[in-house]
Amino acid sequence: MANGTTVDVTFGDGMPHADEMGEVARSLGIDVVALEGGDVQTVVGDVSLPADGPRWMVEAAVLRALGPKHVLFLCVANSARSQMAEGLARSLAPAGVTISSAGSEPTRVRPQAIEALSEVGLDISGHASNGMDDIQGQVDAVITLCAEEVCPVWLDRAWRLHWGLPDPAGAGRTPEEEMEAFRSVRDELMRRLTVLFLGVSE
Repeated sequence: MANGTTVDVTFGDGMPHADEMGEVARSLGIDVVALEGGDVQTVVGDVSLPADGPRWMVEAAVLRALGPKHVLFLCVANSARSQMAEGLARSLAPAGVTISSAGSEPTRVRPQAIEALSEVGLDISGHASNGMDDIQGQVDAVITLCAEEVCPVWLDRAWRLHWGLPDPAGAGRTPEEEMEAFRSVRDELMRRLTVLFLGVSE
């Protein structure tokens, strides 16, 4: 995270994503090196962004280009969103990348989170909710996932992204509707983490 960290970007015709790229770069404290392009798509590192790609996709592509070695997912209880993010990220991240999750008020891993990931072949039944003090080692990137709550703040130096996703716990009027909310968050996390770790989008 040293000052002067740069990301190479080739802007496509019409400079798509130029404004978002500038905002993301400022938020991460990095520089963008713009290369001569001409293609329709903007290319960040090895990720080609569709012209109408959302901001989170720009963020994921930039963070991928930075190559973090330890990614931490944060929310309040470390019971649902950040637990699913940890499980999914561990299945996608390349060798040598550490994945962690934690919360400012850790509770327990929700059974719906375990079930949602088991539906896609991932087992997080052995996970436990962690406090922020439980995280070991240098964290390079922090992704907060809170939407309606006040997200925890990571005080150590790191690249920071905020992907506010709705809390699936207690969503809907029935247990099945709540489970659908967990699946929705799982699928959205999978979309974003696939760009971050594999460099491809649906």
